[in-house]
Amino acid sequence: MFTNRKSGTIHRRRLQLAATSLAAAAFTITGANCGSPSGSVPVPPATGDPVSAQTTALGTILVDDQGRTIYQFANDKNNMSTCAATCAVNWHYVPAPDSLPTSSPGVTGKVGSTTRDDGHRQLTVGGHPLYTFVGDSTPGQTNGQGLNLDGGVWTVVSPAGAPLANPSPAGAATQNAPGY
Repeated sequence: MFTNRKSGTIHRRRLQLAATSLAAAAFTITGANCGSPSGSVPVPPATGDPVSAQTTALGTILVDDQGRTIYQFANDKNNMSTCAATCAVNWHYVPAPDSLPTSSPGVTGKVGSTTRDDGHRQLTVGGHPLYTFVGDSTPGQTNGQGLNLDGGVWTVVSPAGAPLANPSPAGAATQNAPGY
């Protein structure tokens, strides 16, 4: 049987080429997910403000410093958060900065804070504790709008700090959280 040294070299080169191609494909796929998805709401530039107003298909709503939609929980009363334990898995409180801003872009409600049962400070607007939803995977999404989840209804927040009018998305009164 005849062994060809040239065929061994060709085989090694093919393996190197395949490995290089695979690495390039992985890099391309990873990089492709870094931009804003097609059809999504434009992400506001980082302002350094913990909360600002953003115009969306639902109207003008509040977003955090990363452009994520901010929600309020109907069960929160008297400037106090009632979302803890399993609720806090789906709804992350918006932390209050050490120094509260006197004003934020487009925000007409009073910006304040409340101390949660766990001792952390949570940002409030218009006396409503603020949250983001784990079901919003990119800035500008409003997947938590009108959900009846974790013991109450969740709505996006207007610049005044109140629940946005018409909180339920078309055809959705009660939904379950995504599999996070």
